[in-house]
Amino acid sequence: MNPALEAALVDAIGSGVVTARPLSGGDNAGSYRVELDDGRTVFAKSQPFGPPGCLTTEAIGLSWLRDADAVPVPEVLAVDDGDPEAGEPNVLVLEWIDDGPADRRTDADLGRGLASLHLAGAPSFGREDRRATGSRGLPNEPCPTWVEFYATQRLLPLARIASDEQALPREVIADLERVAQRLDELGGPPEPPARLHGDLWSGNRVVGRNGRSWLIDPAAHGGHREFDLAMMQVFGGFGSEAFSTYNATYPLDDGWHDRVALHQIAPLVVHAIKFGGGYRAAAAGAIREYR
Repeated sequence: MNPALEAALVDAIGSGVVTARPLSGGDNAGSYRVELDDGRTVFAKSQPFGPPGCLTTEAIGLSWLRDADAVPVPEVLAVDDGDPEAGEPNVLVLEWIDDGPADRRTDADLGRGLASLHLAGAPSFGREDRRATGSRGLPNEPCPTWVEFYATQRLLPLARIASDEQALPREVIADLERVAQRLDELGGPPEPPARLHGDLWSGNRVVGRNGRSWLIDPAAHGGHREFDLAMMQVFGGFGSEAFSTYNATYPLDDGWHDRVALHQIAPLVVHAIKFGGGYRAAAAGAIREYR
C-alpha cells in the first residue's frame, strides 16, 4: 500500500495501519486486508481509474442491499472519494469477512435469501440518486418500467459505446438496437422493480466460515429480478439449489429460462467492450437470439 493510500485510509477510518496485505481479484481496483492499531481487521479498496464517485456509489449500494436483511452484506465502515487532481486516492473500507468452505446448505440458502432481497423491492427501475454504476458508468435514471430501463439505460447506451470503440461489428450493433425496440414483445409479463445486486457473478459472492454467502461489489439498482439470475449463469459457480430454492420462495414467470440470454446481453456487451476476444462472439450470439 503506497503512502498516499495509507494516509487516505487512516483519515477515513480514524485508526492507524499495522499491516496491509494486497489481495488478488478486481480488474481495475486494488484491495487489501488491513490490520488496524485498534485491533480491527478490515477490507480496504481503492479504484483509481473508476468513474468519479464510484466508491461512494458502491457504498450506497452495499448499504441498500444490507438494509433488506436478506443476504449477508459487509458493513460499510468508511468511504472517501478523494481528490484525483490533488493526488488523493479514493478508498472504501468494509468489515472483514473470513472465508470458508461451502456446504450442502450454501447455495440453497443463497437462493432463498436472494428471493427475499428481490422482494424487498425498489422505488423504480434505476436508482433514485441517479448514480451511474459499473466501470463503464452506465446510467441509472429512474424509469417506470423495465422495458424503458433496459432499453434506455442499458442496451442503447451500450450500443453507442460499442460503436464508438468498434467493439462489435456494425450489423451486430444494429441488431442490438432492434432488440431494444422489441423488449415489449420479448420481456415476458411485467414485473415490479426488484432490489438487485446488479453484478452477481460468482466472484462477487464470498462464502464465509459458517458456509453462508455474502454479497460484495454490487452495481445495485432497481431492475428485473431475472437479471441477477441470468448474471449468475454467465460464468457459472452457483449450484442448481440456488435456483430451485429461489423459485420455491418467489416463483418465476413461465418462460424465464428462454429470457436468460436476453438479460445476459448487457453484461456480455460490457465484457466485449472491455476485453474483446470470445466475448464479442458471445454477445453477438445472445443478441441474435432476439433480434
